[in-house]
Amino acid sequence: MSGGFDPLHPRELDLPTRVPLDVDLSEGDAATVLDDAKIFAAPADPADFDRWRAQLAAWRDGARRRHGEPTRYADPASAWASSCFTVAQTWLWDELFFDFETQRFTPERFLADAQERFGGLDGIVLWHAYPVIGIDDRNQWDFYEVPGLADVAAVLRAAGVAVFLDYNPWDTGTRRAGDDATELATTVRRIGADGVFLDTLKKADPELVAALDAAREGVGLEGESKLATERIADHTLSWAQWFADSETPGVLRARWFERRHMQHHIRRWHRDHAAELRSAWLNGVGVMVWEVVFGAWVGWNDRDAATLRRMLPVQRQFHRWLVEGAWTPLAVHEGGVVGSAFELDGVTVLLLANTANDDAVYVPSGARWSPLHAGDTADAITVPAGGIAGAVQISHGTPAPEELGIAQAALAGQTADRDASFRHRTSRRLDAPRWNGPVVHDESVWDRPVEVPAGEHTLTVRYRMRETGMYDGAPYVDEWKPLPPRLHDQRTIDRVVVVARPVQVAASEVSEAEYARFLEAIGEVADARDPERPATNVTFTRAREYAAWAGGRLPTEDEWQLAATQQDFTRRMPEVWNWTESEHSDGRSRFVMLKGGSAHCSVGSDWYFDGGVKPPEFTAKLLLPGLGQDASPSIGFRICREDAS
Repeated sequence: MSGGFDPLHPRELDLPTRVPLDVDLSEGDAATVLDDAKIFAAPADPADFDRWRAQLAAWRDGARRRHGEPTRYADPASAWASSCFTVAQTWLWDELFFDFETQRFTPERFLADAQERFGGLDGIVLWHAYPVIGIDDRNQWDFYEVPGLADVAAVLRAAGVAVFLDYNPWDTGTRRAGDDATELATTVRRIGADGVFLDTLKKADPELVAALDAAREGVGLEGESKLATERIADHTLSWAQWFADSETPGVLRARWFERRHMQHHIRRWHRDHAAELRSAWLNGVGVMVWEVVFGAWVGWNDRDAATLRRMLPVQRQFHRWLVEGAWTPLAVHEGGVVGSAFELDGVTVLLLANTANDDAVYVPSGARWSPLHAGDTADAITVPAGGIAGAVQISHGTPAPEELGIAQAALAGQTADRDASFRHRTSRRLDAPRWNGPVVHDESVWDRPVEVPAGEHTLTVRYRMRETGMYDGAPYVDEWKPLPPRLHDQRTIDRVVVVARPVQVAASEVSEAEYARFLEAIGEVADARDPERPATNVTFTRAREYAAWAGGRLPTEDEWQLAATQQDFTRRMPEVWNWTESEHSDGRSRFVMLKGGSAHCSVGSDWYFDGGVKPPEFTAKLLLPGLGQDASPSIGFRICREDAS
């Protein structure tokens, strides 16, 4: 904690904004203050609810005069965004989305899992470059040059799932080609994306908006965090990251201003998403499912997954009520139970949430109520502790909408779950695949090896705490927003390791000439043959294969570090990171530990991968891409063998 900052509590700018009840909110300073709110805080006293709702209406009318009516939402091509209730942030190489054994994408498997656990997805963000970008000169557009990615997008869209690309405006230190607007528009067209996620950017420049409009009709822009009121007009979505609510859930400012604007609640490092789900439910908006945060596992608990399954059929079927109906926030406030009402064409949809720690029973007033969830009756709606429920009231003379029966049928088997425990994932080290090719017996490959003795060793490991974490677990559990100096700070751990048998580690990296001999042996053509330069642009798999061909293997990160402290250990020029036989997986993320650092260093952003030559104790965690994307001019390798003497 630094400067009084408590990472487990919201910052001042994350807190909800109080709505004054005794001033004119249509114009003036008080109105413009509300223009900048994340959430309009609910009053503490229910007696103030009517006045509070009137003040919100006054603010909205004034804001519409100040900023104009959002016209993009009337475009049929843009209408999809308002019903995109649940979106998943997905690392391209998530092991549920990509099969490393067959080296193919498996979007159907990812969607099936989401259907079973969450009730399905309406959108997927194909997260591609960060946190790997910066290891070499490839820019963010290069990382979307993945074989078959357009086909993956087509599969997702055919399943009714919108496809979002990720835009990193901070990527200014890699190779330059065209301007960002042109590059992004080209990528959107090539992959066939429906929307763009703005990473670290609340809103896009008008030039970027224009370029995307020209690239593809109806592209949705999703700004991060607090989208300016005046830009709701051309950003149909926003991700509501780190929005703290009032004790009684309040109203999302962007949603109140434009009902067709879609927001996705997310607190990425939290293991408890109940508050986000309640706010999304009461405001008629969506959530972001983000279980693999840049290689760190932050999976959803059973309770929250069940809550989302109980939400989505209602939101999808009663979408028209949520965007067109007369919205009465805090129409219900009884103890811990609060509710929003949405009335349209004689049908009222009542969405209830429970902020208390015990189940509550709500008895609707009036007649002709139909419960939405299994087990409830018209006279008794059970709202689970921390969860949600709902009911529909149909006015006399109004036929029951077909949406009611469809939603009830979809919810028939969806019950609440009380298990809010977090299920950890532990990474395990993976063995190298068996090499079935030829093995050479050329002792020149093993010239002047560095001996690593057997026994127990205590190693000091230094690393930069990025959002990838290090070995296991999320680095910022239940935190609101990690900030410097904790984010990207240098950390140290001590590890006790056992070397079972003496190991001979090659004194230097495999050269281009040495690697060329291997390629010729397996019937391939070598592009580079310098006997002094390190072999680079070699995938992790190929580095393992070379090592096996040469009668050895890659050294583990520990063996590499122990060898690097000895006098005969050398680096070829230019210096490059070294692959190690330290591949791990937790079942969703694969990563490999790199050692040594490289001469290359991308500058201009702290979000880039570590660059520069590093001391032996420094370790970098590299999330492993597939389909050859791990080959880099900044990564080489050396080999080792166990001492047979």
